[in-house]
Amino acid sequence: MTFARQALLRAALLLAATSATAAEPPDVGFTHKDWELACDNTRTCRAAGYHAEEREEAAVSVLLTRKAGPGQPVTAEVQLGSYSEDDRASAAKAGVTTMKIDTRTLGTVRIDPKTLTGALSREQTDALIDALTKTGTPKWSNRGGSWSLSGAGATAVLLKMDEFQGRVGTAGALVRKGTKAEDTVLPALPAPVIVAAPVVKGKASLPREAIKPLLAELRKGFDDGECEGLAAGGKTELAVEKLAPGKLLVSTGCWTGAYNGGTGYWVINAQPPYAPELVTDQASNYANGTITAGQKGRGLGDCWAREQWVWTGERFAQTLSETTGMCRLVAPGGPWHLPTFVSAVRRGSSAGCWGRRLKTGASPLMTPTTASDAVPYGDRPQRQRRRQRPYGWIVPSIESSKVTPIAAPTMILMPETRLPCLLSQ
Repeated sequence: MTFARQALLRAALLLAATSATAAEPPDVGFTHKDWELACDNTRTCRAAGYHAEEREEAAVSVLLTRKAGPGQPVTAEVQLGSYSEDDRASAAKAGVTTMKIDTRTLGTVRIDPKTLTGALSREQTDALIDALTKTGTPKWSNRGGSWSLSGAGATAVLLKMDEFQGRVGTAGALVRKGTKAEDTVLPALPAPVIVAAPVVKGKASLPREAIKPLLAELRKGFDDGECEGLAAGGKTELAVEKLAPGKLLVSTGCWTGAYNGGTGYWVINAQPPYAPELVTDQASNYANGTITAGQKGRGLGDCWAREQWVWTGERFAQTLSETTGMCRLVAPGGPWHLPTFVSAVRRGSSAGCWGRRLKTGASPLMTPTTASDAVPYGDRPQRQRRRQRPYGWIVPSIESSKVTPIAAPTMILMPETRLPCLLSQ
């Protein structure tokens, strides 16, 4: 079973979208043959298609994105494979690229030399969808080569997208069109706003006599051996950091695999009773009030998944859950951002407060850096995630001042190296 199928089939396919709220993400994913679907808590859906699996030497992927609501168009991007290319080969793929459906020419697409992606026009997008739901084969070619997109699985995936957004039977449906009024389409939901609170930096320590009773509390909810750092009779190393007045953040390594690992993080009271609250046991890093976690789908690193949590002053709230698509050797780190949960993180508006606002849009290529900078997907119960040890990927350092775009229908404020001032709504 492929990584994408493992990842997405773990999530419940909740097509009863009428009852979904932004605070309770639907976590919808579906994979069929060479296509996959991810719909997030705002009801935006993203469908990604790939080359036939045996054609990895001519890897290509297309991303179809559609926001919820009546009359919303589908946007399309194509990305040419860059996983094993040197700079010279990648440069040859950039620039003006001809698009065809079988033998019919549909104009050109301009491929960006940095990301090897290009946006399709409205006419090209319509022709692409028509071909995918029938028998046409989309192709792109330039001086660097020729790339064919597989349509296997596309109709099933696009039908699921229509079902989730309530478009089946309307004129705007991609697969089963009808005469139903467009105003019957489900509306978009707002992304939840998460207000990030300032944190206290620095290491902390606990009295030696407090370690044993604390460990007993941390082990609650874990079966024996589920978290290696808490194993009875083993050498336990707890890292303790300051978090907020009266609160500490405790962590220990829980599991390791061939190319992934997970750390458990708990919020505890600074004084007994410690009353630990588990945030996750899949984490990769903590910095400045943000816990991130990320795991590869396989050793080649061409598919990842990520989650993120931010300290609100009372708890760590989840702010993001996404994958980067199938393991198809399209690009290092994966070709796309396919979120199932998005949010808007706000870091204050009073004088002197800082925060970097980021407009979202087309998904650029994610550049892998260090393995400690990312998070796994899923809004499943923590116990389920713990047993399944999900996959993930590496993203640019959250600690750095460099801001990386995230393909989500909202405004995101990314953390910086400085602490924020006091926050206001």
